[in-house]
Amino acid sequence: MRPPDGRRRRFEELYQANHDPVLGYVLRRTANGHDAADILAETFMTVWRRLDDVPAGEKARPWLFGVARRVLANYHRGERRHTALTARLASELSAVQRQSREESAEVDALAKAFADLSDDYREVLSLADWEGMSIAEIAVVLGCSANAVRIRLHRARRRLARALSVDPPRRAARAQVPEGDST
Repeated sequence: MRPPDGRRRRFEELYQANHDPVLGYVLRRTANGHDAADILAETFMTVWRRLDDVPAGEKARPWLFGVARRVLANYHRGERRHTALTARLASELSAVQRQSREESAEVDALAKAFADLSDDYREVLSLADWEGMSIAEIAVVLGCSANAVRIRLHRARRRLARALSVDPPRRAARAQVPEGDST
């Protein structure tokens, strides 16, 4: 459906007479030409929708600048929201990445401490904590008494806890000090 010729002609006249001045106004208030083009298009789309509200004669130009000003205000508000959202998401992502690195370091430390245990201790810990077996079930699997499983499990957990509680730099420093040297 085509607009009536009188309406179309009026819009074209307004567009021709005000395109360059409104574009200049918008360009001076935006960061780049793409944003200015979007704002100019939105301004003239509003003019088309509200063509009956556009004042006649010399009053049309200030009215158009007012529309452009409001479109610019909406644009800048949107940019501020976008910037704030981007900053918030970046902060949240950074926190997640930091937590992930910390958790990864903890998992690596646990894996190393677990790997440093003897095979018997690793097996009893695996059966109890990963497989969820009871003391009696572990005793059957290992072919020993329940009391032996309790003792072995207690010792394995204590050695694992000790390995995890030792500060890695201190452990490395202790390894470098020769036996009998008290410095």
